[in-house]
Amino acid sequence: QVQLVESGGGLVQAGGSLRLSCAASLRTFSTYTMGWFRQAPGKEREFVARISGSAVSTYYADSVKGRFTISRSNAKKTVYLQMNSLKPEDTALYYCAADLRGGSTIQEMYDFWGQGTQVTVSS
Repeated sequence: QVQLVESGGGLVQAGGSLRLSCAASLRTFSTYTMGWFRQAPGKEREFVARISGSAVSTYYADSVKGRFTISRSNAKKTVYLQMNSLKPEDTALYYCAADLRGGSTIQEMYDFWGQGTQVTVSS
């Protein structure tokens, strides 16, 4: 059974930092592009960042460029999202996802999803 489990969410003041982790049970983890998405109450789920299987290629939503960094450890089968200079607008449920084909920012193209971890940023 494929399973993605996010962790690291919590409550932080504006300007603070958090690091999210996503542990994957994927048999061939290094062949998957990994992505982060988020969804705030009353809002549509939106793309945040992705990283290729080799970690050579990364891509970010404009709203988080310069503040968030995606990385991965294929040995640990884990993807990370380092979030700095957090803003109240970053408050959302954050999901990790795995895409075998790679390269997508569209949620429909991802094959597996975690259950999410809550990030709340206070003013």
